[in-house]
Amino acid sequence: MNTRPDQPLRLGTRRSKLAMSQSGHVAEAVRAVTGRPVELVEITTYGDVSREHLAQIGGTGVFVTALRDALLRREVDFAVHSLKDLPTAQPDDLVIAAMPRREDARDALVARDGLTFEQLPDGARIGTGSPRRTAQLNHYARSLGKRIETVPIRGNVDTRIGFVRDGEFDAVVLAAAGLNRIGRSDEATDLLSVDHVLPAPGQGALAVECLASETDLIAALGELDDPHTRAAVTAERSLLAALEAGCSAPVGAFADLLADGQIVNEMRLRGVVGTLDGSTLVQLSTTGPVPQSYDEAMSLGRELADEMLAKGAAGLMGERSL
Repeated sequence: MNTRPDQPLRLGTRRSKLAMSQSGHVAEAVRAVTGRPVELVEITTYGDVSREHLAQIGGTGVFVTALRDALLRREVDFAVHSLKDLPTAQPDDLVIAAMPRREDARDALVARDGLTFEQLPDGARIGTGSPRRTAQLNHYARSLGKRIETVPIRGNVDTRIGFVRDGEFDAVVLAAAGLNRIGRSDEATDLLSVDHVLPAPGQGALAVECLASETDLIAALGELDDPHTRAAVTAERSLLAALEAGCSAPVGAFADLLADGQIVNEMRLRGVVGTLDGSTLVQLSTTGPVPQSYDEAMSLGRELADEMLAKGAAGLMGERSL
């Protein structure tokens, strides 16, 4: 890395409006801690150009590989990813130098006529490209005594919301964090409680990645790291890895911090695996001290995954939409 103070740091980012927005926020934070200019380098990934559904192209890594290749070729100094897009295995020559404070991890419903999920009519058509959402939305609908039809969709936020505006769907489901980051949180008609729909592991969090050899840059980027976010997301991703599931499998996980007054003293990790029709879910949780190390966070996820496998999660994992 060129260390001249006037030399811009090159931030690799996907080209989408959402990616550019979240990378822009990181760029401002990096400028503040380093005093150096930061320029965004737009990179097109396979996931951006493929028209196939994510479940069909494998999901995991399709938005990441091109950014990592640019890092390894030293075309950029660091890259910003949506953490839920990252494969759980970390390459030896790259390091996640920072996980900034997490945005809202919940899923958001954007429905016609301002409807909440519980107000949707029986037989409502809901657009989502996620098997995880499909399984849990169907289960949620069943618990309300109604049926929904989930339809696979791709596209950016505008495209997805357009399906509702055009009357093609009654609703679509998006990550609340994405709507917040592009200033469109008011489009959500319902924020889906994690008690009903667990998010994807790492949803709402960002990963700032660079070469493992760039120790000075790692130290600088580390100023952006939020330890609670890192502990929570590491536990969620450990659960995902232990279930041997990519982001095309119907797995949800969420770790939240439990406070006693002002003191955060425990972490609760919840996980879910389900059949796509929502007829069967394995949903378990565990609570323990807030992990103080990477190994502690990893073991929390592995232990819950083992419990879920013992309850039959492996059989449900077989229903992958690949």
